[in-house]
Amino acid sequence: MTDVQNQIDTRGIKIQKTGVNSVHLPIEISDGGKINPATAKIRFVVSLDEKIRGTHMSRLVEILTEKLSEPLTPVGVEKILSDALEKLETDFSEISIAFKFFVKKIAPVSGRESFSDVDCEFSGELFKGARMKFTLSLAIPFTSLCPCSREISKFGAHNQRSICRVKLHFDGADKLGEIEIEKIVRLVESQGSGKIYPVLKREDEKFVTESAYQNPKFVEDILRDVVIALRKIENISGFEVECENFESIHNHNAFAAHSETLR
Repeated sequence: MTDVQNQIDTRGIKIQKTGVNSVHLPIEISDGGKINPATAKIRFVVSLDEKIRGTHMSRLVEILTEKLSEPLTPVGVEKILSDALEKLETDFSEISIAFKFFVKKIAPVSGRESFSDVDCEFSGELFKGARMKFTLSLAIPFTSLCPCSREISKFGAHNQRSICRVKLHFDGADKLGEIEIEKIVRLVESQGSGKIYPVLKREDEKFVTESAYQNPKFVEDILRDVVIALRKIENISGFEVECENFESIHNHNAFAAHSETLR
């Protein structure tokens, strides 16, 4: 059969990224020895030489189907990208794998167990002959309570659900095997006024709301505390942080952001 995709193209344009998007596959995430089942939404692309008319999309899906049949780690992302370089005879590959990561939560008084979901994404890019650049992205919810509201009110203070969006950058796969998503989630959520639990009994709710009241923080306070915490994570080359409070007494949100290059 005629291989139309491999026909010569004469327009002289090398395509920087072409491939498949919105690929949904069942996966397992290996994290610190624990296995988390998930459904992934994947974008997988490569560069295409200026003389070739089209890339082999099916080969990309074949690579995903093969490599994602076993529990995925950040190191496994590099294997997927290396496979693409070889099988599609290209000099660049890139992937993003978005999924829900579930963290077990234990209510602080009753001890009831539940699971809290966190939006997570593995992103990697690899140039032929170079080291992989890997990014772990997380969106972590927690509670914030306004220090100003608490200070000026006779009783109570306004509080809200907040979210911290974190991107951790790694150059090379040398230490990627040491990343533990759950530890990072717990580290970041601890910088808010309080943690979020899917299941709370009355005694838990009392404890959680009173604990947040004793730990008031502006969005800027949370951001600075997250930055200090992330600086202690070994082997990252840099990070980006956004904190957003979904205000309960305003029709706008409070927002703060920061990024650093560490090495």
